[in-house]
Formats: sequence, C-alpha cells, structure tokens
Amino acid sequence: MVRVALVTCADGPDVAEDRDLPVLVRALNEAGAEASAEVWDDGRVDWARFDLAVIRSTWDYSWRAAEFTAWAERCGALTRLANPADVVRWNTDKRYLADLAAAGAPVVETRYLAPGDAVELPGGHEFVVKPASGAGARFAARYTPDEHDTAVRHVRRLHDDGFTAMVQPYVRAIDSGGERALQFFGGTLLHASRKGPVLAPGTPYDQRKTAHPGLTDWTPTADELAVAQVALAAVPGAPELLYARVDLVDGDDGRPRVMELELVEPNLFLWLHPESLPVVVERITEAAGRRRPSAGAAPR
Repeated sequence: MVRVALVTCADGPDVAEDRDLPVLVRALNEAGAEASAEVWDDGRVDWARFDLAVIRSTWDYSWRAAEFTAWAERCGALTRLANPADVVRWNTDKRYLADLAAAGAPVVETRYLAPGDAVELPGGHEFVVKPASGAGARFAARYTPDEHDTAVRHVRRLHDDGFTAMVQPYVRAIDSGGERALQFFGGTLLHASRKGPVLAPGTPYDQRKTAHPGLTDWTPTADELAVAQVALAAVPGAPELLYARVDLVDGDDGRPRVMELELVEPNLFLWLHPESLPVVVERITEAAGRRRPSAGAAPR
C-alpha cells in the first residue's frame, strides 16, 4: 500500500476552501492508497513516512515564499515531492515569465520593479500591478493612467513588504474572453476551464478578490494547446511534472499568451470536472509507487 500526503495549509481568514481536498483524499483511500491531508508547516508531520507528498492547496505560501521553498527542499530530501523542490523554487517567483519568453513562449509583456528601483509606470493605457510572488490576485490591482499616484503607492507598499512588483498592460480581451486554465496531469491534458475577469476597475489592491469568477468548462483550441506545450517545454531542465496549469489570455492580436504557469499548488477544479477524478487518483498512485529517494538522504 502506498502512502500519500496531500499537502495543504492551515485554515485562516485569507485562505480559500479547497473543495477538492476531501474528495481526493477519500478517492485515493478507496483506490487502495493510504492518503491524508497534511499541513505543510506542521512540525509534527513525518514526511519520510510517505511515498509521495503532493502539494495541493498550500495557499498561504505566496506571503511566506522563502519559508515555503525551504520546506520544499527539506520535504523533497525525505520523500518524493510533486512537483519537485527545484520546480517549486523557480515557479514561486513570477520572474519565470522572462525565462518562458526567452525560450520562445508567448507571454503577457511584463516589467519587474525590485525594491530600490525607480517606480516608472505606463502612461498611455490601463495596467496591472501585482507582486512577483502571489496567488489568487492577492495584492493585485488594475489602474488607468489617471490613477498613477495610487499605483505608485501600491508599488511602494509591495517594496516595503519586500516584494518585487510586476507591471503588465491590462489585457483587454479578458473582459470579453476571460482567462483559460489548461490543466495537465501526468504529462497529458486533463481538462480546461474558463473564468471571467478578476480585477474590476477601482478595486483596491488590498481588497480580497474572487480568484475564479464565473468558472465554466472549456474546450481548448489548437493554438491554446500549442502555446501551453511550448511553455511547459521551457521549464528549466524539462523535469517530469506530475501536474501543471497553464493560464492563457488573448493578446491584442487575438492569439493566446501565457498569463501564468502554475506548477506549485494550482486549484484543479475537480468539483467542476468530476470525470477527471479517477485519472488524478490513478496518476498519483502510480507516482507514489515509483522508487523513492535513497534512504539516509539528509534535508538540505
């Protein structure tokens, strides 16, 4: 019997409910695994007792990124971690978009303003400011050029909190076509979804947003699949990923671009796609049955 930890975080006022977690735990146990939900920063968890630790809903990681990536390194030295710690470290910082662009993947144009950089913002179009380490639209906001001073205060708040700020043009096609999330599991397409716009005009950056408004089923186009595959192939070292979510939007030319590549803790939306549950269970149990790291490996 394989032992599987589905890694989550402690409940809190800023943490969304993981609707898939109890369903996935139950389905894995019914399939013959010994599965349980475990909190990533609970010091009582013995990660070495598991054959596989699958990061699922560690949705507080973005404001504790250094602590979380250090945990991933330790956990990955004790058992098989999905996705691997080096992927986690790379993907927790959205400067990875520059790596994707350099590898030929079409991405949303992005500038990065690190603490200490001069705050230069667009003057001729709507734009978005958000932290380079973030999730669920936390501390993200949409601005018009007339809101320049408010946007500057937003960037400085991120800098004061130690974050690098990202500045992107607001992709206008989101208002009509939304964002598409293509989910991959075990290297193949699992399912896809579409959601409406997250950032409403005038919404303060520190106001909590609905991360996935109006979520519906989606059938990806050939162009969307092609862009997703280019992005996944650009992950450094081309590692074997158990899961991946590629979030796409349409550029001004109507062609898909990568908004984000979610390799750490993407919501799988199994509640919307219940037909995918058996596939996820099968691929998790297969991954758990592969050879574990050598005994005696020390945490880094």
